[in-house]
Amino acid sequence: MSTVLIGEVLSGLLFFGVIGFLLLGFPVAFTLAGTSLLFGLVGMWFGVFDPSNLGALASRYIGYMTNEVLVAVPLFIFMGVMLERSKIAEQLLLTMGKLFGKLRGGLGISVIVVGALLAASTGVVGATVVTMGLISLPAMMRAGYDPKLASGVICASGTLGQIIPPSTVLIFMGDMLSSINAQVQMEMGNFAPVPVTVGDLFAGAFIPGLLLVAIYIGWMIFKAITDPETCPATPMTPEERKGIWRDVIVALIPPLVLIFAVLGSILTGIATPTEAGSVGAVGATLLAGLRWRLSFRVVREAAIATATITSMIFIILFGASVFSIVFRLMGGDNLVHEFLTGLPGGAIGAMVVVMAIMFVLGFILDTFEIIFIIIPITAPILLTLGIDPIWLGVMVGVNLQTSFMTPPFGFSLFYLRGVAPNAISTGMIYRGALPFVALQIVAIALLFFFPQIVTWLPSVVYS
Repeated sequence: MSTVLIGEVLSGLLFFGVIGFLLLGFPVAFTLAGTSLLFGLVGMWFGVFDPSNLGALASRYIGYMTNEVLVAVPLFIFMGVMLERSKIAEQLLLTMGKLFGKLRGGLGISVIVVGALLAASTGVVGATVVTMGLISLPAMMRAGYDPKLASGVICASGTLGQIIPPSTVLIFMGDMLSSINAQVQMEMGNFAPVPVTVGDLFAGAFIPGLLLVAIYIGWMIFKAITDPETCPATPMTPEERKGIWRDVIVALIPPLVLIFAVLGSILTGIATPTEAGSVGAVGATLLAGLRWRLSFRVVREAAIATATITSMIFIILFGASVFSIVFRLMGGDNLVHEFLTGLPGGAIGAMVVVMAIMFVLGFILDTFEIIFIIIPITAPILLTLGIDPIWLGVMVGVNLQTSFMTPPFGFSLFYLRGVAPNAISTGMIYRGALPFVALQIVAIALLFFFPQIVTWLPSVVYS
């Protein structure tokens, strides 16, 4: 057996070995690094892996830690945590519930609208789902909503932070696709490629994010018409309606100002994502102060939560770097290239298969785990085949947003399970999420057949 074939076989076994160990419950970062080193030793034995290649890890890690784009990640996380502490989400939910509650399905629509606003101002999925679960779920149950529908709409709305900018997933993908695209263009003889930035991905994801919001609201309207018993109206007394528009203005203005300051400055080119993240972090702190909720304890809790979440993400990234080096240098690149280029349908066929693999992995793995494993392996081949990098990044983001809702390991399902009353079973939460998974697939299909939905705004903004 040739060394090339041995290397490709070991690369394939490494990929499935990592998936297997993760299913057994081992920590992600250590599974990625440990399994890769184990297969690297086997590769050394067969002469298909040179251990000196691991020397590149040090410079790669330093590059991650000094990368100005990735500095935006802890800033946006801090902004989201601080906004949670300032009770903006709570005020939004209560106010929008009053505004739409008189309509059948109105509470569900208010949850979707608030989820979109929180996504555009925080980008933190877990905090959004927990907050809406604590506040909206009891209100929807008192109003007589079907527990499955209520659970599904909360889980789905909370995951909008995955795709609506500023999204930490898009920041990582923007940085990865930027370097991969530059490398691919250089190999193809284009020594002055048009750069791909995080701002491009933010602009590309903006309209798809609004599309998802419209699809979710359309589903609630459909349920209100065809099955009104599952989402009844909640009429208010004249006393409760008194001053409602003042409450709406007070609840809406702060997040809208923050969205304009952060997202608007990125899309208009006034600020980089890192600079906008700094503005967002300071703005969220000021909002907490204006609501008399800023104290040393709140800042300390926000800082600890930010450090914890950021450390979790980056340690997975470090472990994925070991996996990437071992997998690629044992021949995994050739294996993936031969597999994708040999598929019928050319670039489109390869794209469909990669999206399908990511969708299936979303049932068992977290979003960051998937992008750190799959993007470095498949993106170079897809870009070489002519796939637009912005379209690829947004398609991956929308696809992996579904992973938060797919049983059995959807994280938004776990977040809601942690705050839902015992009367709502885990099975109800799972069944409630499935229609929204189907809606998510519809959105993916629309973006697939009409890529202009993704590429139009970046072409206008950055022309």
